[in-house]
Amino acid sequence: MKIDIVSVFPEYFEVMNLSLMGKAQAKGLLEIKAHNLRDWTHDVHHSVDDTPVGGGAGMVMKPEVWSECLDELLGFSRPSAATANTDTETATDAVDTSDPGDPAAPNSSALSGTPVLIFPNPSAPLFTQRDATELSHADHLLFGCGRYEGYDARIPDYYRSQGVDVREYSIGDYVLNGGEVAVSVMLEAITRLMPGFMGNPDSIVEESYTGEGALLEHRQYTKPAVWRGISVPEVLLSGNHGKVDRFRRDEALTRTNEIRPDLIEALDCKALDKADRKTLMALGWEVSATHPRKLDR
Repeated sequence: MKIDIVSVFPEYFEVMNLSLMGKAQAKGLLEIKAHNLRDWTHDVHHSVDDTPVGGGAGMVMKPEVWSECLDELLGFSRPSAATANTDTETATDAVDTSDPGDPAAPNSSALSGTPVLIFPNPSAPLFTQRDATELSHADHLLFGCGRYEGYDARIPDYYRSQGVDVREYSIGDYVLNGGEVAVSVMLEAITRLMPGFMGNPDSIVEESYTGEGALLEHRQYTKPAVWRGISVPEVLLSGNHGKVDRFRRDEALTRTNEIRPDLIEALDCKALDKADRKTLMALGWEVSATHPRKLDR
């Protein structure tokens, strides 16, 4: 997978040379390159921002700098000066308002050979494990790190109008100083799902949010069996794999009920076994319909 990252602080991404990400690059699974957006400026101050149209606090990243950078990284020919403004205005009318997390989003096979342009944005749909799984099949990801008050909204609009698969994602209900942290988060979530990235591929099978009927993962323990007076649950020491699996499944259901009941509501009741149903009913769920329903609501 080829990964390009555009930032005014490209040195931030030196961290990508550490741990499994660094090993994946050494093995040739990944090719990560961080670019300095200021390399595409032409003024003495290397300015990448300007004041907001309509007034307001802060500064907004300029579309003309971003477009020169993205055109080059995407292999686009640059519009002539006579048509640049017309192209941008047309692009504004051609906004793709589809939710990147929508089931109608392109499937993983459609990502082969086509670049995906990704902008972190706290006002965008939430980045999920489903998105990470889909994007792990892409050949080329291009991330743009916003700063200040963000990037000019015409930038993603324009590239969508040119046929580029453009995604905007939030990583949570909070605001950061820039997109660098968010890009690092998304990259970790995406690349670890690539075949050959993890030393033991089974380690990602039963994680939180993974697969159909996703739940929060059960808690994990290691040796010693007793630490500072606190014991590992006895069933985990029994050697009975069936009982261990059931204990972990029940704990996953219980933790998900406590922390993310919305995930319980999304389960398919037909896919639940008898023990799952028993556990959920004990937790106050009705499981005879298509999806579980909390009885105390």
